[in-house]
Amino acid sequence: MKKRVRDLIYLIRTSDTAFLLFFAVLTGIGAGYGAVVFRWLIHQFTFFFFTDGKILLESLGRFYVVFIPAAGGLVVGLMVVYLAPETKGHGVPEVMYAVDREGGRIRIRVAVIKALASSVCIGSGGSVGREGPIVQIGSSLGSSLGQLFHLSREKIRILVACGAGGGIAATFNAPMAGIFFALEIILRSYAPRHISAVVLSSVLATVVSRYYLGDNPSFMVPHYQMNSPWEILFYLVFGLLAAATAYLFIVTLYKTEDIFDKIPIPEFLKPVLGGLIIGFIGLYYPQIFGVGYRTIELALYGKLAAGIALILVFAKLLATSVTLGSGGSGGIFAPSLFLGAMLGVSFSKLTMILFPEIAISPGASAMIGMAAVFAGAAQAPISSILILFEMTGDYKIILPLMTAVVISTLVLRKWSRESIYTMKLARRGIDVSQSSQPDVLDIITVSEAMSQDVITLNEHQTVKEAGLTIKNTRHRGFPVLDDQGRLIGIVTHKDINKALAQQKENHAVREIMTTDLVVSYPDECLRKALEKLGSKNIGRAPVVDPDNPQKIIGLVTRKNILKAVHNFLKKRM
Repeated sequence: MKKRVRDLIYLIRTSDTAFLLFFAVLTGIGAGYGAVVFRWLIHQFTFFFFTDGKILLESLGRFYVVFIPAAGGLVVGLMVVYLAPETKGHGVPEVMYAVDREGGRIRIRVAVIKALASSVCIGSGGSVGREGPIVQIGSSLGSSLGQLFHLSREKIRILVACGAGGGIAATFNAPMAGIFFALEIILRSYAPRHISAVVLSSVLATVVSRYYLGDNPSFMVPHYQMNSPWEILFYLVFGLLAAATAYLFIVTLYKTEDIFDKIPIPEFLKPVLGGLIIGFIGLYYPQIFGVGYRTIELALYGKLAAGIALILVFAKLLATSVTLGSGGSGGIFAPSLFLGAMLGVSFSKLTMILFPEIAISPGASAMIGMAAVFAGAAQAPISSILILFEMTGDYKIILPLMTAVVISTLVLRKWSRESIYTMKLARRGIDVSQSSQPDVLDIITVSEAMSQDVITLNEHQTVKEAGLTIKNTRHRGFPVLDDQGRLIGIVTHKDINKALAQQKENHAVREIMTTDLVVSYPDECLRKALEKLGSKNIGRAPVVDPDNPQKIIGLVTRKNILKAVHNFLKKRM
């Protein structure tokens, strides 16, 4: 037994793939538990706000619901503004930014604050979903694990995707959907190296979730049967309506955000104002509170009138936009499903009036609308199809589902270059709509390429001694330290040869060293380090501690950079 354990540890340490998969396993388990705890928190806060809060505000009668979201908004505003600003909003854009521009680095506190802020927001009636928060929670866990063990930027990016996929898989009991969400939206890559890690993480997260939450689809749906091939024509039209709804959702969400940005009140109070607006909407249409899954189930079974369903499309769209635009915390997935389901019921009733012989059922139309609206908004057709298929467990719906999803995605892509996720980043001048495969020089950090065993010279050593060091080591330059070990300069072979030619062999190196130092930092990408070397036409730069620029921790050279790039590309082949 001990020998098998030793062999396993040796394999993990020596195999790059096994090493990555080991951390993918840990990330998947963490994301699974994160999803379980997050859903428990939502349940607890919902009971606290709408049961205990109702008792506390019973003197207000039915108007108590107006103040519940505002109270939650105050808590959320304080947490987001003062503890972790990146937890504001729906979360997925921040994860995409971290993957695309930060090498996957996300602060560990994001997982904790996002879980608390989003559960308070949803529990107090905020009109948002739980997919954005769990993506950010799982991604933060994966990123923190990678940073804790000083993994490369590429590995951390993969672990971020593992956390996102695991979170989606666990919270919706949909492993395939989690896998493709991570690959299609977060990484925007289907490289084999990515797939294996994300698959393992999503599977294990689902196992953890099923152990605690059970193995049931998110929605119990009625049986679907296509009555006529002509139904496909309806779904072509419905795909266009879903695209229009998704586009309206995107525009309204960010227009609302602009409006709240211009309101001259402290940032932490804006969710309070948003909460009051949501409370007034919920006073007349309480279906907009929270994730809205109960109302979606009514739509799936055709137990919702077409008129109220159509009103709820606009009420939910406004409530979600206000929740997120004012600074609330939560996802856009559940609201997209809600909008699609309500739109589906309305469209179904319209077909019953116009074409009673071949009309589509409200349940089928609602299911397809759920996927089609999200597909258009997120520009993620594969994830949308798989999420709905796994959440409902009905394979017969797949043909009309694919028809509407593809139409919605293509139409919205014509209307808008950005998805609901990338729009948030594009408004900040960040373009992640292109391929997420960044240049290798932007992926590798200086810390991964630098030499840590640095040969240094003391400022009192002679030029002759420095010349002997060059001869013995064949190095072309050395950092110079003072008696306290602080970096004060650098001396190269050219400096030494010039001094020897001038018969200065007994002079101290501090007299010939260069003090106008070009330094690099461990977290910089190789592109920036190479630009520094090129700007001064030098071959090496000391790597220093960002908090103490006189403390040398390594040396980066052009040779180091070439070797690091070669090794990176070799691993990816």
